Amino acid sequence: MLILIAGLPGTGKTTIAKDVAKKTKAALLRTDVIRKELIKKPTYSKEEAEIIFGEMFARAKSLLSKKRNVVLDAVFGRETERKKAKILAKQLNTDFKIIEIICKEKIIKRRIGKRVGDESDADFSIYLKLKDLLEPITEKHIIIDNYKGVGGVKAELDRLF
Repeated sequence: MLILIAGLPGTGKTTIAKDVAKKTKAALLRTDVIRKELIKKPTYSKEEAEIIFGEMFARAKSLLSKKRNVVLDAVFGRETERKKAKILAKQLNTDFKIIEIICKEKIIKRRIGKRVGDESDADFSIYLKLKDLLEPITEKHIIIDNYKGVGGVKAELDRLF
């Protein structure tokens, strides 16, 4: 199975992605981690994103080919990124799901401001930049509103997986 955890910075994607990976016994691939491995001073440009997503999809393909479940944690703000993931799942004949994480902006701003020890470099200005570039997810997908807190989200995940 290939599961995309999509959403803007600060929505809680990584926390949810870790839970989903644990529940599905999946490998977790995060663009934040791959970005740190590949790029010294990230700019969050389109060209940079193509490099990072290319590497993430190559790793996912390798894991899926070995019959491992994979969870991808990224903004997935462009439809082309989501389409590439869907095509990969289809090529490897595996199930495909998109889970979009949303949250109220005032909560996101507070979370990003308190963030320490995380691989993400996204501050609130990056959040705003990515928000402006966000292409809505038009295909059928699961939406989790992460303003409910950990208990509400965990209950939703238990229902899904």
